Parts: sequence; structure tokens; C-alpha cells
Amino acid sequence: MSKPDYNNAFVEGLGIELEDVNEDLEFNSIEEWDSIGHMGLIAALEEAFEISFETDDIVEYSSYKVGIEILKKYNVEIN
Repeated sequence: MSKPDYNNAFVEGLGIELEDVNEDLEFNSIEEWDSIGHMGLIAALEEAFEISFETDDIVEYSSYKVGIEILKKYNVEIN
């Protein structure tokens, strides 16, 4: 999968602008990525990549970069 698809999941899930998506994004680093925003992001990622996260992965999904590593478990490569 492409980085634009991954970035768009952040736009849709968190309700932020594309230019605000970057590799330094972390949970609670912006107002929109709170616990409620987190669930929206997870839902957007599941829909975009047609996967279903395990609970542990939802909890561990703490940043943009960590998310790329977690997605590898689901055979999703972000290029």
C-alpha cells in the first residue's frame, strides 16, 4: 500500500488536514488524537486496508511510525 493511503486514513480517522499528517504524529500529540480520535483512526485504517486489528495492536498503536510496524503483522507494507 502507498503512503498516501496510510496518510488519508489519518485524515479521515482524526479529521485533520493532509498537511498535518507527518511521521512525528503520536497519540495525544495533537488535540484530535485523543482516545475517541484513536478509535476513529483505527476504524479508518481497518476500512482502508481491509483488516481487523487485535486488541493489543489497537492499544500499542501509539504513533505514525509504530503504526507502520504494526500493519506489517497484517501483511500491509507502507511504501
